[in-house]
Amino acid sequence: MDGKQTAVTRRGFLGTAGSAALAGSLTAAAPARAELGSDRRIRVGVVGGGFGASFQWHLDPNCVVEAVSDLRTDRRAHLQRVYQCEKPYESLEKLVLDPKIEAVAVFTGAPDHARHTAECMKHGKHVISAVPACVTLDEAALLKETKERTGLKYMMAETSYYRTPTIFARELWADGAFGDFLYSEVEYYHHATKEIGKSSLWWYQGERTWRYAFPPMLYVTHSSGFHVGVTRERFTDVSALGWGPDHEAYRDNAYQNPFNNMVGLFKTDRGNICRCNVCWHLHAGGERAQWLGQFAALYMSGCGGQPFVLQRHGQPDLRSEPDYTPLLPEPMRVGGGHGGSHPFLTHEFVAALVEDREPAVDVYESLAMTVPGIVANESARKGGEQLKVPCFDPA
Repeated sequence: MDGKQTAVTRRGFLGTAGSAALAGSLTAAAPARAELGSDRRIRVGVVGGGFGASFQWHLDPNCVVEAVSDLRTDRRAHLQRVYQCEKPYESLEKLVLDPKIEAVAVFTGAPDHARHTAECMKHGKHVISAVPACVTLDEAALLKETKERTGLKYMMAETSYYRTPTIFARELWADGAFGDFLYSEVEYYHHATKEIGKSSLWWYQGERTWRYAFPPMLYVTHSSGFHVGVTRERFTDVSALGWGPDHEAYRDNAYQNPFNNMVGLFKTDRGNICRCNVCWHLHAGGERAQWLGQFAALYMSGCGGQPFVLQRHGQPDLRSEPDYTPLLPEPMRVGGGHGGSHPFLTHEFVAALVEDREPAVDVYESLAMTVPGIVANESARKGGEQLKVPCFDPA
């Protein structure tokens, strides 16, 4: 088989893969189906006019954007234009008082996610939140308690979960194609700028934003989501190291954080191993993973030139990614950010509310992706000491 990167349909891909049993795993492993068989429309409020404006709420046949909010007037106006919404609020605290809103998309700053989620749920709103779910273990406990007490739906918008190679890896894992064990290498590189401390993301009108010297492992989910989102395993132990320059940004910041790059080695509850990178200042970009098992290896493409390939013992390499877009409603087949994941995240949250079920990346999966980074950050501060990762699954 040649290395030409041609798109194939999902049905054709499964045939090419030569695994009849694989089709049986699709219900649990793949995104929500396109047609929900319901004319119900979920009324959503969108908060955060930066990243929050890059989703497809207005294109989902079962959703309508009821209201939008941002503290900045320019971003409020941007949300209104994107979602054709005539109801702006000046703050999340005002938006959640709107009785017509059923769910809130929280795309505010990372340190505010847990607090804003709790505020929304206090007012009876379901929540989809940008990553990370939280930045402390106390906040993780708050999220778990709030969700279980209210019974409301919670989803974390982890983009790595719905990248095409991750969906496919999830199917392979569910089918047993990797074998009895797995080693993964998961990576997230967000090269801020050549000149440390000068990133436009770090400053707004001369003031530091929450991103200023933010600890890499507190933003771990774009990496950890590649492993937890495929296997549903829980990380139980971690040893992490960090390094960084002798620069004022890492001597004086709100997080007392000295590191701009971090690497963690995690062990799972099934004994598997994951090497996890989150780095702000390396000459690299984007998110990437590779999953190496007993009988198969799957490699994502990446900025360094690695092509997508599935390798299996005794079979030819498979170099064409499957096409999952038919699983989306037709109006949502428009592509999207982070490897086309945004429409899938949007539709999964809406589908979960319409069908009255928990979303794929529910509060337990979200914390399983987020909490390991909190502990890894502490491990790095202790010089790589191996630490236990607490589990926030149901008792």
